[in-house]
Amino acid sequence: MTDRYAVIGNPIAQSKSPVIHAAFARQVDHDIRYDAVLAAPDAFEHTVRAFMAEGGRGMNVTAPFKLDALALSDRLSDRAQAAQAVNTLSFTEDGIVGDNTDGFGLVFDIQSHLRMPLAGRRILIVGAGGAARGVLLPLLQAGPASLLVVNRSQDKAQALVEPWTGRYPTIAAGGLPAVRGRQFDVVINATSTGLSDTALDLGQDLYAPGALAYEMVYGRETSFMADARAQGAAVVADGLGMLVGQAAESFRIWRGVMPDPDPVLQMLLSR
Repeated sequence: MTDRYAVIGNPIAQSKSPVIHAAFARQVDHDIRYDAVLAAPDAFEHTVRAFMAEGGRGMNVTAPFKLDALALSDRLSDRAQAAQAVNTLSFTEDGIVGDNTDGFGLVFDIQSHLRMPLAGRRILIVGAGGAARGVLLPLLQAGPASLLVVNRSQDKAQALVEPWTGRYPTIAAGGLPAVRGRQFDVVINATSTGLSDTALDLGQDLYAPGALAYEMVYGRETSFMADARAQGAAVVADGLGMLVGQAAESFRIWRGVMPDPDPVLQMLLSR
């Protein structure tokens, strides 16, 4: 019997998740069907429960429903609890289990695909919204020398890091001017500027020798990426590898086996 999964969002036609999960299923010889499901803004729960009633086993969740998925979950993983957002739903006999694999996907892409170990690195995250919150704990667990979160609103950055300062003394927060005069090994754009091509004023000399500039948005050259190239970042990457990595972890949660993300990422890059 074919097991059913899907990604739910609005819009959803652009999603690469069906292609990615179909490739994973071929890798490990699993019989699944994975669809893209469009939900009206006020019909998330109804759409999810209808999919469950039809025999669905799990769903990935994309914008704008990650907070709705959090509220719908009966139980949360530690990662989802930390992120306060859910991108992976599993439908079990005990109810709906919410997880968040975004941070796993980011760390996996940086360390395994881009071959940049994060232990001992100086990391800068620009932005303090949901995207930053979703990846903060996995980045801290990678053991960086320092992790600075900056945001136009310094108060928002402070609120994001405050729960972690006791457990991870290497974390700090500030406004955008906090980066002045400092260099970083990894700079991650977790703002929405990549969707609008709005420029980020981060100053000059931001990138240490060999530094990585990472744009969470994928599929386009953003202003952040162009600025990073101009400032001499050694490696500039978008979030496609993160997308594949988080999908692989979702697949593992559902199917109990970890697929190999690398050939799937190469397939997408060659298109």
